[in-house]
Amino acid sequence: MGSERKGTACIKRPMAKTVKVFLDSNVILSGLLSDKGAPRIILDLLTLKLSALCGATGRYNLMEIERNLEKKMLAIIPIYRKYMPLLDLEIVPLPSHETIKRMSGQIADKDIPVLASAISCNADYLVTGDKKDFARPKGSGKYPFQIVSPSEFLEKVLQEILLIGSSKR
Repeated sequence: MGSERKGTACIKRPMAKTVKVFLDSNVILSGLLSDKGAPRIILDLLTLKLSALCGATGRYNLMEIERNLEKKMLAIIPIYRKYMPLLDLEIVPLPSHETIKRMSGQIADKDIPVLASAISCNADYLVTGDKKDFARPKGSGKYPFQIVSPSEFLEKVLQEILLIGSSKR
């Protein structure tokens, strides 16, 4: 369906913090299907190419989105194909079998590639509509990023992103 495309890599600048957000499949789909709400606002912010924000998702996530669109939402495919390049997302390659095996047991198997991809790209936030799916077992430590819902992400970083982005113009 969609061709492999790697967006502009996020370069963290020492003067102003660039927030790197990894988008789960459900956030991208929700943003494409609705013209309002937090998922759509996040996608729209990414299309602005603000210096304070860069986005990423995994090849696994894109495969999941495309599979869902082909099964249930054929009419949305043209919108997906038109809108995705505008996001300029970094596309994280599929995790290795070794990585999947090493992470097995931390969360549900279907979510391991998402988690591994977010870790691999050094995300600051993993934005998902299914936070419960990424809950860590007790005593297993922390992830190197915050796992938040789309609205929580906007509450935490929207003001900072807009301030930094407007000061660069």
